[in-house]
Amino acid sequence: MSNEQLLHATSLKKTYQIGKRRLEVLQGVDLKVNAGEFVALRGASGAGKSTLLHLLGGLDKPDEGEIKFRNRPLHWMATNELALFRGRNVGFIFQSYHLLQEFDALENVCLSARIRRRPANEVRKQATELLERVGLDHRLDHRPNELSGGEQQRVAIARALINEPALIVADEPTGNLDSKTGGEILDLLCSLREEHKTTLIIATHDSSVAGIAPRVVQLADGKLAATPPDLSP
Repeated sequence: MSNEQLLHATSLKKTYQIGKRRLEVLQGVDLKVNAGEFVALRGASGAGKSTLLHLLGGLDKPDEGEIKFRNRPLHWMATNELALFRGRNVGFIFQSYHLLQEFDALENVCLSARIRRRPANEVRKQATELLERVGLDHRLDHRPNELSGGEQQRVAIARALINEPALIVADEPTGNLDSKTGGEILDLLCSLREEHKTTLIIATHDSSVAGIAPRVVQLADGKLAATPPDLSP
C-alpha cells in the first residue's frame, strides 16, 4: 500500500426528499483512503452505504462537504467533468451486475473503453485477456441471460478493470450470490486488486467479506467509525 492519499472526504452530508419526508442519510462523513488500500464499508441495510459509494466514485454530489481525489475537488465538478473523471479513474461493481442484455460478455467489457475512444483492437485484446483472467475465456460470446450470477459478476469485474482505474468501488458484490460463489468472487477481487495495485472499497453487510479487509469502517447514524474487521453488524 502506498502512502499517497487517494481520497479525502470531509463533512459529507446527503439528504433525500421522499414525499413530505426528509431522509438525512449522511450527516457529516469524514474518510481518508490511501492508494492501494482495501477498505470494507459496513452498515445496516438503508444506512447509506450505496449513497457514500456513489459520492466517492463521482456518481453523485454531496449536499454539503468536500471530496478530493488526488487533491482534485470532485464536489465542484460539472456533470460532464465528473463523467470524464469516472471513465478515467473509477471502476464500478454492483450487486445486480448492470450488464447490457443485448451485448455479449466481450462487448460488455469493451463498452466503457470504447466510449473513451480507445482503439478497438487494443480494447478487444485487453478485454479478452481480462475475461480469460476471470475464468470466462469460454464465455466471450455469451449474453448475460446465458450466464450464471457468478459469471455475470466476473464479467462486471473485468468491465471495472478495463480502463485500469485507480479506484474500484463495489456495492454488495456478493449479495446476490450463494456463499461458495460469493467467496470465489471475493477471492478473485482481492487477487486482481493485488495484481493491478488498485484501491478497493467494498460496501457489505457480510461479516465474511469484512473479515478479510485490512481496514473496516462502520456507517451508523449518518457517520463513520472505525471498527475491528471481525465485528458483526
